[in-house]
Amino acid sequence: MRIAIASGKGGTGKTTFATNLAFVVAAAGKRVQYVDCDVEEPNGHIFLRPEIVWKEAATVATPAVDTARCTGCGACGRMCQYSAIVALKGAALVFEQLCHSCGGCVRVCPVGAITEKPKVIGQVEEGVGRGVRFVQGRLEIGDVRTPALIKQVKRRIEDGAAAIVDAPPGTTCPVVETVRDADYVVLVTEPTPFGLHDLKLAVAMVRRLGKAFSVVINRSGSGDDGVKRFCGDEGIGVLMELADDRRIAEAYSSGRMAAEALPEYRGCFEEAARSLGIL
Repeated sequence: MRIAIASGKGGTGKTTFATNLAFVVAAAGKRVQYVDCDVEEPNGHIFLRPEIVWKEAATVATPAVDTARCTGCGACGRMCQYSAIVALKGAALVFEQLCHSCGGCVRVCPVGAITEKPKVIGQVEEGVGRGVRFVQGRLEIGDVRTPALIKQVKRRIEDGAAAIVDAPPGTTCPVVETVRDADYVVLVTEPTPFGLHDLKLAVAMVRRLGKAFSVVINRSGSGDDGVKRFCGDEGIGVLMELADDRRIAEAYSSGRMAAEALPEYRGCFEEAARSLGIL
């Protein structure tokens, strides 16, 4: 099973749920992998505290123009749908941040003036923490090719083990890239008007992708009942409700997991894991 943990907005408790879920599955002696695809700001390592044993630079291919051979014909610019390469004053000019690494400009150049060169966009790291196989990506500051790095992080997912994939918040391209090949999606939300608004966006996204999913309500007991009513009206299953307990927030703020710091909550995460078929 490859289970993506997503949310329509940030701060709902997505990483809280994902790391605790991985922790209880590993504690039960099952093989499990936590994959942090929130590569712009990964924070699962704060709770699982892995020892990183492998690291590799993540690269994408970008155009390199031989100005001595370039005739400035503009064929590359006409081909590129993202304006990542344009012909100006008789030579091709590359805007690397706009490049989607399709290689089309290399193929259409009539004089072979364009080749490809690797550009580092981040790091992929692996380790083990709390018995959990751990993978994360770290995007280079200032880079915008989040989906490309997420693809490279997901290549480290093992066969034969449950994979809990922590998605970025929201419903944009990085989230779609994270969840599109998941077997199941868990949407974490909070019982507030903002939480409900963004949950509706996330529900529309996973339905468009044709994914089976359910909802986790974090900080249950606070806010209002709008999320529960929406789930009931839409026939959406509520996998788990995590109480609005100050002790959970205190544990979180010190980098401890609820299932470890507060044993009474451990059973909630174990039940969720059983419902998901990974325990």
